[in-house]
Amino acid sequence: MSALSFATGIHHVTLITRRVQDNVDFYVGFLGLHLVKRTGGFEDAEQLHLFYGNAEAEPGTLVTFLVWEDGAPGRVGNGQVSEIAFSVPQNTIGEWLTRAITHRVPVEGPLHEFGETVLRLKDPDGIIVKLVANGPPMPDMPADGLAVQRLRAVTLLTETPEETAAFLGRFGYRPGPASGTLQRMLSDTDAVDVRDASGYVPGVPGTGTADHVAFRAADLAAVERAEAELSRRNASPTTLHDRKYFTSLYVREPGGTLIEFATDGPGFAIDEEPGHLGETLFVPPHDLERAEDLKVLLPQFSLPGEPRMPRRDLPFVHRFFVPETPGDETLVLLHGSGGNEAALMPLAHRVAPQATLLGVRGRAAEEGFPRWFRRLPAGRFDQQDIRSEAEAFAAFVEGGMDGYRLDPEQLVFLGQSNGANFLAAVMGLHPGLVRRAILLRPMLVLEEPPVVDLTGADVLMVSGRLDIAAPSARQLEAWLRACGARLTSHVIDVGHPLTDQDPSLVREWLESQRQI
Repeated sequence: MSALSFATGIHHVTLITRRVQDNVDFYVGFLGLHLVKRTGGFEDAEQLHLFYGNAEAEPGTLVTFLVWEDGAPGRVGNGQVSEIAFSVPQNTIGEWLTRAITHRVPVEGPLHEFGETVLRLKDPDGIIVKLVANGPPMPDMPADGLAVQRLRAVTLLTETPEETAAFLGRFGYRPGPASGTLQRMLSDTDAVDVRDASGYVPGVPGTGTADHVAFRAADLAAVERAEAELSRRNASPTTLHDRKYFTSLYVREPGGTLIEFATDGPGFAIDEEPGHLGETLFVPPHDLERAEDLKVLLPQFSLPGEPRMPRRDLPFVHRFFVPETPGDETLVLLHGSGGNEAALMPLAHRVAPQATLLGVRGRAAEEGFPRWFRRLPAGRFDQQDIRSEAEAFAAFVEGGMDGYRLDPEQLVFLGQSNGANFLAAVMGLHPGLVRRAILLRPMLVLEEPPVVDLTGADVLMVSGRLDIAAPSARQLEAWLRACGARLTSHVIDVGHPLTDQDPSLVREWLESQRQI
C-alpha cells in the first residue's frame, strides 16, 4: 500500500446487541451520542443496523450496532475487538463517574493507562466502554449535558501480536508505547491497543461482542489499491462492498480480527438532511421490493424522552410492533418451526394494518431453531412438553394482559404450522384463554384431546388439501366442532407453505369478526 497522506485512524467500530431499546438508551441517553442512521443490514436486511456518532456523523466518531434482538450471547476472545474507548474533556471525568453511578452503569476507576485517566464502563450487553480524559478542557457544562467525543482507541486480542501490529501499519498506524501485554499503535487521530492474549480462548460471535473495526481510507482508489496489494501478498480473502454511505474492503488480520477499510464519502447526508440524520428507517437498495415488510420485521425502539412500550419480564421472548395509527385490536403471533417472534408480522400487518402485533418465540429449540414443543421419534409429539409449555403460555398471556394492559376482548391469536398446532392444544388445555384464533396449516397434536367447552370461541382454519398433515387437520376440525367452537374452515388446493390465498381469507374473517 502506498504511503497515506490522508488523515488516518478509526472510521467506525461495529458491535452486536441483543436489546435495541437498552442500546439506544445507553449510547444516546447516557453517552450523549446522536443516532445518525438506521437501516436494514446490508448483509441481512432483516437485521436492524444502527449508527451512532457526532451530529455530523463524522468518521472517527462512529460506533454501529447490528441488532440481534434477544439473540444468543457471544464470547469475547482472541480475534476480536475487546474494548472501545471514547475521548472526553479532561476536566469532566468526575462528572462522568457521578453520572455512571447515578445511572447505575457498572464502572471502574478512575484508572491510569498510557498516562491517561480512564473510566471503564460496561454497556447493557457487557461490552467494555472506556472514557479517556484526553480531550481539551471544557470551560462550561453544555446546555444539553455531557457527551463523549471522538473514538480514542480500540483493543484487539491476538495470539500473534507482532504480526497484528505489523498489519495495522498498512492502515497508517505506527508503534507507540508498550505496557505489559499491550502494544499501543498510533494513527494521526487515535490508537489501537494490541493485547498479547496467547493461550486465551478464541472469540465466539454473538451479542455482547464486536463484529469488526473499520479504518479510514482516503477514497475508493485507496481501497482498490489495498485490495490489489493484499491479494498479491496472499493475505486472507478480501471482499469489496458498496455500503451506500461508504465503500469498503473487508480482510482479517493475522490474529483473526475482521478489519474494514472504509472511505469517508459519500457520507451519511446523502439521503437525509443535516440536522435530521437518523430519523428515517432505510432499507438497503437491493431489498426495496421488501421495504414495507422489512419495516415491520425490524424491532422498534424509542429515543430518550419519546413515548415507549414498557418491557415486562414474561416466560416467553416477545416483541411488539405498534403501527403509526394503532387501533384497539392486538394480534398475538405464534410462528411455525424455525421461525421467530417477527416471522408472521409482515403477514399480520397486511391483513390488519392498524392492529398492534405481539410476536412470541417458542421455547423448544430443535437443531438450533425455535419450536413450541418437542418432537419424538416416529412422528409423535411429547405430550408432557405440550402440556407444560401450554401452562407457561397461559401464564404469559395472563401476564401480558395485565402488564401491557391488553384488552382480552380485542385479542386475536394467529398461529402457523407448529404455532397453530400449539395454539389449538392451548385451547384444549386452557379453555377460555383464547377466544379468537386463526390456525394456518394446523393439525391435532394432542393424543387424547380433552372434551372441553369452547362455546364462544371463534376459530378460522385454513388447511392445504395437498398438505401431508391434511388428515390430522380434519381430526382437529371435528374436535373443535364437537367442543362447540364457532369454526370457519377453508381447505385450499395447496401444500403446507402459505400462499397468496391465505392473507385474503384471514382478512375476510377478521372483517366478519369486527362486525359481530
